[in-house]
Amino acid sequence: MPRVQLPAVTPKRRAWNKGRLVGQKRPLLPKQVWAIRARLELAGNLRDLALFNVAIDSKLRGCDLVALKVDDLIRDGRVRERVSVVQSKTNKPVQFELAENTRETVSSWIRSPEMIGCQFLFQSRFHDRPHISTRQYGRLVRDWVVSIGLEPSGYGTHSMRRTKVAEIYRKTGNLRAVQLLLGHTKVDSTVRYLGVELEDALSISEGIDI
Repeated sequence: MPRVQLPAVTPKRRAWNKGRLVGQKRPLLPKQVWAIRARLELAGNLRDLALFNVAIDSKLRGCDLVALKVDDLIRDGRVRERVSVVQSKTNKPVQFELAENTRETVSSWIRSPEMIGCQFLFQSRFHDRPHISTRQYGRLVRDWVVSIGLEPSGYGTHSMRRTKVAEIYRKTGNLRAVQLLLGHTKVDSTVRYLGVELEDALSISEGIDI
């Protein structure tokens, strides 16, 4: 009797995103920004406070943020109000401003004993790494949002990048300004990044009472 060759059965794999929140990470609200700042200040965590403030103001991708050098932000012994860096993803320059509070924090951080002789602004505590990794930065962001009672799956490093521009768009509706600040080459990318169409639709819907 001939043997019947049965088809191979591939075991079902658990979907990588099952039970997880996926998609764009939420920007922080102003009150959440201040809550995290207050906790870092109370803890006396100067490095994380400087990292948090620079992340909000610079709107940089994580890979560019962690690679910032002291010379990028310091000129003639003072923290610059406006900074220009070349993005690693696009190889194009992007400019950003540093608020007074951020400049004061950075100034205090670079004068701390931990920063003596350091080339990078956020140096790694591991000797084989010149600066903190994007993975470590992601863990820090998780710690920050958890510390104020937020669900960590809804936030990430892109939350930091989106926070200030989301507030700028909410207050001004100026997409071109947001595009320039993010260093996007196309405004379509900015629209998708902010989820502008959905936000606008929801705002219009909220204003309609039937």
